[in-house]
Amino acid sequence: MSSFIDEFMGSLGSEVTNQLSSNLGIKTNTANQLLPQVIPMILSGLKKQKDEHGGEARVDHILNKYGSSSVLENIGGLFSEKSQDDDPDPQLGGLLGESGIQASNMISQNFGLNSSTAMKIIPMLAPVVLGALSQKRDQGGAGSSGIAALLDQDGDGSILDDVAGFLMQGFAGSGTQSSSNVIGNLLGGLFGKNR
Repeated sequence: MSSFIDEFMGSLGSEVTNQLSSNLGIKTNTANQLLPQVIPMILSGLKKQKDEHGGEARVDHILNKYGSSSVLENIGGLFSEKSQDDDPDPQLGGLLGESGIQASNMISQNFGLNSSTAMKIIPMLAPVVLGALSQKRDQGGAGSSGIAALLDQDGDGSILDDVAGFLMQGFAGSGTQSSSNVIGNLLGGLFGKNR
């Protein structure tokens, strides 16, 4: 999974960072630090759906419904629209559940963002992340099984160790070591007993 995050940051990170910054009025550096911490949350929710609600077919269903790769062609338009949403859903329906709200609160506290801004970040990023996964599935040659496999790269059923290194990199740059524990707890909460 960390390789997907690396790919995402390499191909889309700069544009997503700039658009997130300009549409929400947050510092570019803050937006850049947010990405590698929020992306694993979205992937975690997708993995939980896979593990608990139908495997590969469930992942396909979510990507087909919410992950159009066409959003990658107009990230600015998507973010502009989402930034105007007065009732954002950081839970992403049932994908993240309460962990989405907890993550938004953590983002608000640790990055000094007001609550209404923080609540918009996950809903803004989710379509882009899911769109990138759909593109990787359909055009990148990964196929459905490849996407299902990358959600748990080492095959041990736990997402935490798959993203731990990347999360630590992100927090090392932000100097908020305590935040890494919060994210770890949130990710653990998504999977907890089903690791």
